[in-house]
Amino acid sequence: MKKEKTSPLVEASFRYCTHIATEHYENFPVGSWIIPREKRRYVHAIYAFARKADDFADENIYREEERGNLLKDWETRLEGCISEKPEHPIFIAIRETIEQFQIPVELLRDLITAFKMDTVTKRYQKASDLLTYCRYSANPVGRIVLYLFGYKDPELHTLSDSICTALQLTNFWQDIAIDLEKDRIYIPLEDMERFGYAVGELKSHIVNNAFKALLASEMEFTRGLFREGLPLCSSVSKGLSLELKAVWTGGMKILEKIEKNGYDLFNKRPVITMTDKVKIISRVLAGSR
Repeated sequence: MKKEKTSPLVEASFRYCTHIATEHYENFPVGSWIIPREKRRYVHAIYAFARKADDFADENIYREEERGNLLKDWETRLEGCISEKPEHPIFIAIRETIEQFQIPVELLRDLITAFKMDTVTKRYQKASDLLTYCRYSANPVGRIVLYLFGYKDPELHTLSDSICTALQLTNFWQDIAIDLEKDRIYIPLEDMERFGYAVGELKSHIVNNAFKALLASEMEFTRGLFREGLPLCSSVSKGLSLELKAVWTGGMKILEKIEKNGYDLFNKRPVITMTDKVKIISRVLAGSR
């Protein structure tokens, strides 16, 4: 049962999370105005929790040798916020979110597991290895959002997994050049070998026929996941449905832009522009009518 009122401290903690969520650029909506107002701050709380942990694993302000300890501390704080009174604003908001919507804490643990993997894994040998990473890094987010809207049906969660994995893969293809700067390669090495494209060529930013065929194959697999998850968009309430359709369309749009740009991700990173966002939202709203 939801609480009618929250304390000033809790309110301030949610405002803190909203600030974190709204100051970061994302291709896909994060607690956008489409989501009912009363739900947005909880989405922002989850985002802030994940954003901070992601920074520990990735940002240059943290030394390589301290990343593991920072993530371990973040995990300890997560466990502690369930049984004890948290002091950090993110965990004050997270505790409130978990309690109100009965979100399994395991889903938040999974996110931390993914960030720990980021600190030790720079290559993925097989596609199955990459999908395992997505199971921890992306899928929990979709499931948490479904909990926020009261959906606990395993079938809906499975559909959500397909969309979330597709979004994560789309982000990988979009950020190939950025990840290379961190010595990370998310294209499965087996796939690169199958298409005759070498790691050295990737590091040299060579866009040849082998690379185009490789990326086209990865993107077709990604589109397949988007299509598998699409029924979720029409299986939930209107507010969530609109948000999911916007996210789904945004992901597919990025893949389209990669393709139209001749798969050259080294000279131009495809992004969702403000014009794209307006068109996507307009299309989604028109479809709902």
